[in-house]
Formats: sequence, C-alpha cells, structure tokens
Amino acid sequence: MEVGKRLEVQGFLDSQPISPLQVVIFALCFIIVMIDGFDTAAIGYIAPSLIQEWGVARPALSPVLSAALFGLAAGALCSGPLADKFGRKALVIASVLVFGIASLLCAQATSLDHLVIWRFVTGLGLGAAMPNAVTLMSEYCPRPRRAVLVNAMFCGFPLGAAFGGFLAAWMIPIWGWRSVLVLGGVVPLVLVVLLLLLLPESARYMVMKGYPAERIRAVLSRISLTANQATSFVLGEAEPAAKGGIRLVLSRGYVLGSIMLWLTYFMGLVIFYALVNWMPVLLGDAGLSPRNAALISALFPLGGIGAVFFGWLMDRYNGNRVVALGFALTAVSLALVGLSAGNPPALMVAVFLAGVLMNTAQSSLPALAAEFYPTEGRATGVAWMIGIGRFGGIAGSFLVGELSRAHLPLLWIFIVLAVPGLIAAMALLIKQAGHPQGRPGGAPREAIAH
Repeated sequence: MEVGKRLEVQGFLDSQPISPLQVVIFALCFIIVMIDGFDTAAIGYIAPSLIQEWGVARPALSPVLSAALFGLAAGALCSGPLADKFGRKALVIASVLVFGIASLLCAQATSLDHLVIWRFVTGLGLGAAMPNAVTLMSEYCPRPRRAVLVNAMFCGFPLGAAFGGFLAAWMIPIWGWRSVLVLGGVVPLVLVVLLLLLLPESARYMVMKGYPAERIRAVLSRISLTANQATSFVLGEAEPAAKGGIRLVLSRGYVLGSIMLWLTYFMGLVIFYALVNWMPVLLGDAGLSPRNAALISALFPLGGIGAVFFGWLMDRYNGNRVVALGFALTAVSLALVGLSAGNPPALMVAVFLAGVLMNTAQSSLPALAAEFYPTEGRATGVAWMIGIGRFGGIAGSFLVGELSRAHLPLLWIFIVLAVPGLIAAMALLIKQAGHPQGRPGGAPREAIAH
C-alpha cells in the first residue's frame, strides 16, 4: 500500500501478482532444500560401499552418519544471528559454498576420521543454508500466500531424498561411492554462481538496516514498476523492544513463542528420525520380511506431499491451530501403526497416513516461525528453531534403541512415539494462547533516500 511517495514493503508485495523475480527466488531456495534432501539420503546409500571397501564394522560408521546431524545443528544456531547482522544473501551463498567444497573433500577422504570431519563441515553448510533460504523466501512472499509457498519450497526435501536414492543406486555400481559425493559438491558450486547472479538481498532486510532507497527501489521495481514512484520505504510491522538476533528471540515479547516453537520442532524430529532410522528394523522384528519391511517403511518419508495443502490452510485459518491439529492426528496415526503390525495392508495405510500427517506438520513449522518473528530477528528465530530441533533427531534415534533394548512390545514403542506428537500439539496451543494476535505490536520503520 502506498501513501504519497512512501511504500510499505509487505503491502506492496501483497498487492502485486507473483513476478518472475519471485519465481527465481523460489526456484533457487527450492534447489537448496532439494540438495539437503539429496545429501540426507545419499550418505545412507554409500554406507554399504564404505563397509566393503574399507573393511570397517557397522558400528564404526555411526560417527560418520551422525557427524552431519551435529553439523546441521551447529550451522543453524550460528548462522541465524549472522544473517540478521550481515544479510540473508551473504549467508545463503557462503553456506552453499561451504557444503559444496566439503562434499568434494568428503569424496577425497581416505579414512573414517577424515570423512567424519568433512561430513561435520558439510552439515555446517547445510544447516546454515536451509533456515536462511526459508527466511529470504518468506520475505518476498505475499502474506496471503506465504505459508503455501514456503511449504511448497520444503517439498524439495523429499524430492531430493528420492532423487538422491535413485541416483546413488545407479551411480555407485558404475563409478563408485565417491561419485555421489562429487555430484553433491559440484551441484552446490554451480548453484553459488547462480545465487551470485540472480538472488537479491531481502528488501525487508534492506529497509530494516536503512539501506539507501535507490537499492531497495532497484529490487522492488523488478516485481512491479510502480515501486519506481516511491522515495522512501517502510516496514508495516512491529518495532520490537530488543534489537536483533537472539536478544529479540528471547525478549519478553517473544520468549514464550520461541520456546514453544523449539519444543515443537524438537518433538517432530524425535518422531521423524526414530521412524526413518528404526522402522525397517521394528517391522522386521514384528515378522515382516526384510523386503516388505523396507517397502512399507519407505512410505513414511513420502508423506511430505501434504505440506502444500497445510500451507493453504495456514494462509486462511489460524496457523498454530492448523499445525497443532496435524501433530495431534500424527499421535493417533502412530498408535494405529502399532495396532496394524499384524495386518500388512492396514499397516501400509497407517504408515503412509502417519507420514503424511507428521511430515506435513513438521514442514509447516518454518513458515509458522517466519510469520511469527519480525525482520530484525526472523533469520535467528527460524534458524534456532531448526538448529535446536536437530537435537531431537539425535534423541529420537537413541530413544527407540533404548526401547528396543528394554524389549518393549511394538505397540508400546509406537504409543511412546505418539507422546512427542501430543507434546508438540500442546506447545503450539500454548504459543497461540500466549500470542493471540500473532506477535507483539509496534510502530513502523522507514529508509529514506539519500
């Protein structure tokens, strides 16, 4: 919306049709998330080749498989405050460059120790890239379509995971396991060139930092030429009491919502990694053949296809309640998985349903966080939610291992795994109760042309 020659950025984005520039931003961020999915799947496919070539025992691979998880958490936690200070574009490009180079170095590794180090560095880059891609993408979305666009971007993860699995299965017999890591390094380095040429800095970030109006106008005019008429730009959002980064995320107005988002993302990844890592084993112990256990388990990560529908609901109704309902239904569906273990057709339906609900709810959280935080702390808020949540993935893997060690029946293992879904749902309802208006209010800011 325009008042005289002053342009309010979000109102301007809301009033315009999706432009070619926004399509380019979406495509570049989609590819970043897709590479994350590719990397997550590919490392599992190369593990058997590592065992065979290097003659190592399976337990010795655990540090290799978990190194990237710790890197993902560290990368996300460190990158958010840096992006709020130095800009979204710089952090996205730097992080993509880091994980591209690190993946190439993984391909040159000659020992497990070297591979652990470079997998950790790969995780650092990936962990920094994803939340900042979410932030940058969300800041160019019209508000009525923000959730559906961000959730659609996250569909790149399961697509990349599936693509990575198929490519690895084809490439390894021909060129060996190192070829997969080489591909995982070359693609990001090509992407860095495209990001340098095509990706703009966030217009909202530039207004918040007081960039010259000429720079802001040059970007927004690529969305609509009406921006050329503006001489100043303003953010029509709250001006928080705390300035920037983690201080804002943990300030009095935001701390409750922040902790509830962290708890929700953590609990969601407890479920996701517990089932992705252990479901084939659990179903095999329940009497299914290894082939059937693997095929049925593969239905679970495919469930992310519902994210676009949830984004549509979030754009029209209360996002906290929509996602809370998704986690509550996830808990019910997990109990159904445990009850269906003796009936393969029913088990297939229950596993796919659980995957749709769980992955859809989890994929919707970055959009929810991006909407909750103002520009000053958006990158930190999204990144810390994802970074802290990554530890849930580590906890989920250990949880099922301990439950299996205690010889808990399959039904009760899935009932225990349903509890994090209920905790996630309650956390979002608490966030909603604490922030019924979405987030604290305040006065607008502006950047004046010099």
